Amino acid sequence: MGMSVTISAAAGPDTEQILKLQYLCYQSEAELYGDWSIEPLTQTLADLRAELADGLVLVARLGDEVVGSVRGTVDADGTAHIGKLVVHPRLQRHGLGGRLLTALERRLAEEQGARRFRLFTGHRSEGNLRLYRRCGYVASATERVSPRLSLITLEKAAVAAEYARSA
Repeated sequence: MGMSVTISAAAGPDTEQILKLQYLCYQSEAELYGDWSIEPLTQTLADLRAELADGLVLVARLGDEVVGSVRGTVDADGTAHIGKLVVHPRLQRHGLGGRLLTALERRLAEEQGARRFRLFTGHRSEGNLRLYRRCGYVASATERVSPRLSLITLEKAAVAAEYARSA
């Protein structure tokens, strides 16, 4: 029987694995848009450590290997900003991205009072758009960043049941 993937909060020792995974996963995005200067490919280890300290970062593990990750912060008005959802290419299309996203949403709502969730992706990133729509996100804005890239912002409200439990 194979090992199962577990999801938990990232810890300091995970930082290098997360950065390597991020670099691997964003290669396809860079190729799709013809731009290898995108922030996920240029982020430094120090920048990632700062994100670990300032927000919630979850990782998916297969044994000792980090095979997925997602990050989120909640602002003063209760909007959770979700970013850098990555899953190792060999484990994509098996529901792990959705599991990571759901786990992050739940934790941000329960622990930090998130009332809505917001994320973005590129207009050509069809796999990302399908996943986000399947998870209940709806496009709320489009911003043209360059001749080759428009960012689509997607949002959804936190589940009402989360509020009932906290009342």
